[in-house]
Amino acid sequence: MNIKAPRGTQDLLPETTERWQHVEEKFIELCRRFNYQEIRTPIFEHTELFQRGVGDSTDIVQKEMYTFTDRGDRSITLRPEGTASVVRAFVEHKLYGIPKQPTKLYYSGPMFRYERPQQGRMRQFVQFGVEALGSEDPAIDAEVISLAMSLYQELGLKSLKLVINSLGDSSSRESHRAALVNHFQPYKEELCNDCQLRLQQNPLRILDCKKDRNHPAMETAPSILDHLNEQSATYFSNVQNHLDRMGIDYVVDKNLVRGLDYYNHTAFEIMSDAEGFGSITTLSGGGRYNGLVEDLGGPQTPGIGFALSVERLLMAIEAEGVQLPIESNVDCYFVSLGQRASDEAVRLTYELRKAGVQVDKDYQDKKFKAQFKAADRLNSKYVVVLGEDELANNIVNIKEMETGEQVEVAINELVPYLQKKLQGEK
Repeated sequence: MNIKAPRGTQDLLPETTERWQHVEEKFIELCRRFNYQEIRTPIFEHTELFQRGVGDSTDIVQKEMYTFTDRGDRSITLRPEGTASVVRAFVEHKLYGIPKQPTKLYYSGPMFRYERPQQGRMRQFVQFGVEALGSEDPAIDAEVISLAMSLYQELGLKSLKLVINSLGDSSSRESHRAALVNHFQPYKEELCNDCQLRLQQNPLRILDCKKDRNHPAMETAPSILDHLNEQSATYFSNVQNHLDRMGIDYVVDKNLVRGLDYYNHTAFEIMSDAEGFGSITTLSGGGRYNGLVEDLGGPQTPGIGFALSVERLLMAIEAEGVQLPIESNVDCYFVSLGQRASDEAVRLTYELRKAGVQVDKDYQDKKFKAQFKAADRLNSKYVVVLGEDELANNIVNIKEMETGEQVEVAINELVPYLQKKLQGEK
């Protein structure tokens, strides 16, 4: 029986996981610099969380969720995105009551959506995301955007395009909603079935439709920017002013909307302009979601965040030919000859590892030359040779592979000697 990974999933093999680990470490380090703390939420949640938090009218809830009934007859869903879970945890654990505010969180982990698999879009995919809850200051909108931009830039990407828009407050959105309904109503029968439903449920999402994107009515659709009240317009202007002060380039796109119902005010996406990146150019997206905390049973609390796809991030890195600074080597490799020497090598390998040295040895009873070849394949910095003669004299031979220099060291001095050498000491 030939069992393979389910469609829309992938195995990440060691050569690939090194790249994943590098970008994960960069994301974590950057979040710490921005003073965001990690939160980890369950991979599955009650389905109602996403129905209420993401929105019944979204494609995610209507078409893409992995939902099942558990043995307790509860409807459970594998999380399709991270924000709803983070906000649920924020409410459940009353994080709004802790003295340190705003609450600034980051997360990473697998998400699940039943979509047609294609390059950069899998059924199981990994997201990095941040959420800042408890502030309505436009400066924190700019901070969240700058964190996302910093990650891409510090990983070496240059072909980036930041697109921003305002979705306005509830009053502005209601005015825009009415204008959209009036605009698209005469074309209703020409729109796809999804957009015909969206016309009544959430007409803003018509602007994000992939099927109807080339319909002439899209070009003349009323802009949310023309329906912003004074407060919303001022807020959006302040966000732009902060980005200008930071020196972050951006483009205002009046048709930019986000696919989830909870967004308002600031919305943004970061795209790749790299040649050969593919048809799905969006690397990440996010925005403000004032009202989501209340929808999930908490007090009135503003919030903003973003999420990015790790798969698309790595695709962009590959498209731009960025070489990640990943070292694929070990500090030391043990070459042993004879059973007694091999047994002693087991103990010494363990002692080196306890001392923080990255070390490996032969476990396949290879010949002397084959063990040296194994050390070469691992790009080992040092090779420690231990045979019967060395064992009798209570020494080891250490060869520095780059220079070819060899020295004899007493067995009980092996650990401190290698520690000093690896730290650059003589």
